[in-house]
Amino acid sequence: MLMNMKSLLAVANAHNFAIPAFNTPHTMIMRGVLEASEEMQAPVIIEVHPDELEFARPSFISTLVEEAHKASVPVCIHLDHGSSLDQIIRAIQYGYTSVMIDASSYPLEENISICREACRIAHAADVSVEGELGTIGTTSQTLSSTSSTEIHYTQPEEAARFVEETGVDSLAVAIGTCHGIYPERMTPTLQLDLLKEIKAAVKIPLVLHGGSSNKDEEIAAASRTGINKINISSDIKDPFYQKCREVLKDPYIREPGDIYPPCIEEMKKVIRHKFKLLGADQKAALYR
Repeated sequence: MLMNMKSLLAVANAHNFAIPAFNTPHTMIMRGVLEASEEMQAPVIIEVHPDELEFARPSFISTLVEEAHKASVPVCIHLDHGSSLDQIIRAIQYGYTSVMIDASSYPLEENISICREACRIAHAADVSVEGELGTIGTTSQTLSSTSSTEIHYTQPEEAARFVEETGVDSLAVAIGTCHGIYPERMTPTLQLDLLKEIKAAVKIPLVLHGGSSNKDEEIAAASRTGINKINISSDIKDPFYQKCREVLKDPYIREPGDIYPPCIEEMKKVIRHKFKLLGADQKAALYR
């Protein structure tokens, strides 16, 4: 069941749970995500970052759309961290049902202006829009020349203004997470009191980026305190590729049907856990 994210998250917001958004760069991970979603009867967001799409090629989105239509659970196909209006337009043409425009590194006025224009474009095609206010940190494993470990926390009063002036359907907030898997020296702490203040200021669904490698109890609490979408990338890719390394120790294995099924199953253990943790398991019935 293919949906846009506005419709998908409206139910999560009303029933106080979160839907995981799994970064999905190829068909093997797609298969695991959809299989686990149907096993758990959980709504799911499949998101593809522009860098992932460059590797997979735009035709991959057509595959995702086809599989989403056939799925027995609600599925949204979301552009993760779109950085320009051109990317937003191309994503709509490719078949994404939801897009994120990330202008969080710009001053507030410019962020508002860019997001407002993205909403004007996307809403005309019934595609939902996620914006971001504040910036989350980046772990040492994912640092680039333009990234930072510093977190700029979202302020409730700015969030209220941002939502009103842009018309975004969901808002990614910065409350203490970082992208990537945390090294041992880093211990993230989510500012749940700040999250409560933001949720009191805005009524649309809130999004948490950097959802991998955080404490289960904090992630679960966030999903009951106004967060309705949590991005998860490293936490599912790591078990998939760790298992790949193990399987490929056998020098005679070379067929995809021999290599990937155990990798998919190892990843699905994490996916199933995330659905339960966020309260999304068995929630597909709410959409019927």
